[in-house]
This record gives sequence, C-alpha cells and structure tokens, in this order.
Amino acid sequence: MKTTKNKTSNIVDIVIAGLGPTGLVLAHILGQRGHRVVILEREPVFYGNARAVYTDDECMRIFQSIGMAEALHKDMLIDTPVQLTRPDGTVIGQYKPLKRPNGWPVINFFYQPYLETTLTQGLAKYPNVDIRRGRELFDFSQNHELVNIQHQATQQFRFDDSSNIQTDADGNLDIQQIQARYLIGADGGRSTVRTILNIEMTGKNFPEPWLVVDLKQKDRSKGLRHLPYFNFVVDPNLPVVSCIQPDGFHRFEFMLKKGQTAEYMERPETVRELLSKYVNPDDFEVKRQLVYTFNALVANQWRDRRVILAGDAAHMTPQFMGQGASSGIRDAYNLGWKLSEVLYGRADDSLLESYESERRSHAKAMIDSSVFLKDIVSMTHPLGCMFRDSVLKTIQAVPLLRKWSDEGGFKPAPVYKKGQYLGLERRKRYSPEGTLAPQPVVRCFDGKRVRLDDVIGNHYAIIGIGQDPTQYLSQSSKAILENLEIQTIWVHAYAARPQGQIQRDLNPYLKEVEDIEQSLEKWRLKSVMHKEQVFLILRPDHFVFALVSEAELNQTILALNNALRSKLKVPQSTSLERMMN
Repeated sequence: MKTTKNKTSNIVDIVIAGLGPTGLVLAHILGQRGHRVVILEREPVFYGNARAVYTDDECMRIFQSIGMAEALHKDMLIDTPVQLTRPDGTVIGQYKPLKRPNGWPVINFFYQPYLETTLTQGLAKYPNVDIRRGRELFDFSQNHELVNIQHQATQQFRFDDSSNIQTDADGNLDIQQIQARYLIGADGGRSTVRTILNIEMTGKNFPEPWLVVDLKQKDRSKGLRHLPYFNFVVDPNLPVVSCIQPDGFHRFEFMLKKGQTAEYMERPETVRELLSKYVNPDDFEVKRQLVYTFNALVANQWRDRRVILAGDAAHMTPQFMGQGASSGIRDAYNLGWKLSEVLYGRADDSLLESYESERRSHAKAMIDSSVFLKDIVSMTHPLGCMFRDSVLKTIQAVPLLRKWSDEGGFKPAPVYKKGQYLGLERRKRYSPEGTLAPQPVVRCFDGKRVRLDDVIGNHYAIIGIGQDPTQYLSQSSKAILENLEIQTIWVHAYAARPQGQIQRDLNPYLKEVEDIEQSLEKWRLKSVMHKEQVFLILRPDHFVFALVSEAELNQTILALNNALRSKLKVPQSTSLERMMN
C-alpha cells in the first residue's frame, strides 16, 4: 500500500526542475549571487553515459563566469578539427577555428559525466543551493507572488537511455511541497513542467533512425591513433559520425537503412560488424548501443508568469552541430542574471520578458543550422551527393570560402534579433548593440595577464576604450552606478598607461588594464559610426547595451536604469545622435 507524507518548507527564491547542464549552470549563477535555490532531480542516481559531447568558446566563457572553466577544461579535448570525409578518409571539408575572440578555444570536446560531476561538486561551496535527488515534480500552482510546487519520491526512473523502467519497490510517495518566487523547468525534452503548463512544441520530428555506439578503450595506447579528429563520413551507402572524446572514450553513429530495425542494429554482432570497418572491436568496451531519432522543436511559449522553461524543455536541437547542451547553457546565462536583478529589486519582473525574445531566435538558428548539417551528412541520393561534393570542393578551392569554412562562418553568431533585446537600437546593421562583446587578454598593473571578464566580474560595466569613463559621470549617473554595482574600467593600449615622476591620484573606483593586442580598439573601429564612440556599456552577461560617446554617456546610463524598470523601453539611438551634431 502506498503511503503519503506531507511537509511544507520555507519559501525559497528559485526551484529548478532538472539537474542537467542547464540546471547546473543556472544553479551556479544564482548560487554565487546569494539566492536560495532548490534543485529537484527525478533520477536518484547519476547517469553515467555521455549524451552531449561538445561545447564552444561562448559556453566556456559562461563556465568562466561561474568559476568553473579551468576545472572543466582540464578534462576536455581542445582545438580538435571537425571534418567532412569520404569513406577512404579523404577530407572534403574542415572546421578548424584557432582564433579566440571569447578568450577560449572554439572547439571543446568533453565527456558529459565528467562535466556534470565537476559542476555538481562545484555547487558544494554554496550553502544556499540544495540538491534533492530522487524527487520528481508532479504538480504546481502559482499566483502573483509565488509558485507552490508539489514533489514526491520518484516512482519510475531510468538508469540509462533504454526503455527499461525501474519502479520504486516500497511505493512511499513522500509527498512534499515547497514555495518559490520562480520555478524553472530545465527538465529536458519530456518536460513535466511544460506538460503541466500545456505548452506545445512546434517544429519537426525526423523519422530517420541512427544507431549510437559509445566505446571505451581497453588500452589507451592502441585503437584510436588513426582517428584523431571528429569526422562526418559522408558515405551514401552508410553515413557515419566518428566522435573523439577525452580519456579514451569514443562515439560512432550509423544511419539506419530503410527496413533495418532497432532490434537488429542493437544486436552485439551487428554492432561489431559496423565497428570493424573503423576500429578493432576487441580493443574496446561497448558502453552503450542505442537506436534513436531526433527532433527540431521549439516550445510555443517559454514563460507563464512565474514559471519559465529552459534548455531542452524550451527547444530541442539535433545533435549534428553539437549545440543542444550549449543552447541550454546560454539560456541559463541569459536568464540567471535577469532573475537575480529582479529578485534583488534592481529590475522589474518585466525584464524577464526579454529572456525569450532574445534567446528564441538564436536557439532556432542553431536548430536550423543543425538540420542543414544533418541534410549534408545523411545524403544518400547519388545526384545529391555529387552536387554536395562539388560545392564542398569549390569551397576548398577558393581561399576566401575556405577561410569562411575553416573559421565557422556558417555558425549563427551571438547576436540578438533587432528590436527584441535589452539595449539601445542599432545605429547601423553591424552596430554592436545586442551582440556578445569580445574578451581580450589584458595586462594588469602588476604585469599579470588575465581575461577581461575576470576584471569585470558578473556586473554591468562601463569600459572606456582609451579614455577614463569616470571623469564624465554626472552625480545622477554615479548614483545609478552605485545602485546597479556597475564597474568602471579604463582600457589602455599596450604600454600606454599614464606614468611619470609625479604620482597621479588613482581613482579607487576605476580599474585600469592594457589591451595587449588592441583587440577591443580594432573591434570598436569596425562597429562605430562616429570615432567619438569610445564608451562600451555591457550587461552582466557581457552583451553590449550600447557603444556611445562622451556626450551620450550619462543619458545612456539613465536609459539603462529606465530599461530595467520600464518594460524595456529605451531611447532610440537616433535621439542620442542628435547630441553629437
């Protein structure tokens, strides 16, 4: 007989449903800002197989913001070329970016159990973050102030990706409730939170199945030396993905032919036959073999008052661009600082409206790019394959096109859609407002080199590129800076810091650094309409609110303050331009 046990806890700031990468990063962001967070994870034990395998420089920058980048990066493979190859190994396309505009490598392959373990262990430093495993959210209600969440001991759970469902033997529901200011549904593609809200997803379910085989080397000295890169094998007879991972792990994916069943493909003898074309199966332990299909879906609505969706609960991305987990991490970063501003009373609840308006179009662009790459890789029609190979050959033959391919010009940039972001309106097409600012390595006064975000911290910032921003601030601007904890930074050119025998009065509220490679100045000159625009105003997620001149600075600070408290209405940039004429 099932028994119930009811408990009521104190009110917390945030309840997060789901302990995947999205929920973990969001918990870090809120934890480091001092908010009381409870995470409900339905699985009672940690899942020990890989799913996601890749992340990029943007997400490494997010890991940096929560103090976890170095710990995570030591377990990653970096700068690994991604290739399109023929079955004989001939390379017909490459993605091998080496530039680091965000201060980190663009290509980073990880083993998800390592990543999630490290992130989970990192939460131990926050006494205000409470992880509750084996607890499944099953209902909630909300009013204008709180969300009342019902959760219970998980009754049915999976230890792997198979359909074998485990059932709790004692049947003790142990029903509890908790109240929170906000509930975040980061509970995956089969989101309970989304289901309770009755929110549908729009997009496409792809019927073509793939077999994924996860391997572990028995002896690290043999078995994979001939497969040093990530390869999409564009074989019309059998499209294959060969994915290198850290610590002797490797993944193969094989597209099923028409008529092949999951039961047949998952048989050990079938798996062995497929693997033998690329490796010696005896050199590996098979960790998992599973036939799956994939989806390209976006939730029709990401927010219902105090309940917000993130990660796979909000959008599901095919695996080909490796952007599923990364998109969820971007969600967490965008949402986390906004929740914090609202919870601390520095912004209206309306600020949260910008979460979906900013993230939806970028997440959708990643989905579309993944679907396009899937179409390239999985092509089987002879004429289509000939056309594809011809286009790829042309790209490799034309230097500008090859550079575009090598550096990932096809990847959607971190740019928010016009009119749908927190920031001034763009003055021209390539103005920086609503884009992610670059992160150069800078030199501090003591000679140490650091990444710029570590100087700024998780704050708003006013950066004077070649000028001291504090000398132009009005008293009202200074009051806003104090309230919003806005950092002021003077970025000098390398070896151009003021000096001399007469000691100058140092401003304790101003940080000064040198941009070693003049990265910010070069970026600024590509972005501005007027050379006087030297003051860069950044949001806590390092997206650009505005790039303005001395004459515009104080009005723009006021615009930022008003935007946080007036449903995102900010002055048009054209009104600011009049001040310069």
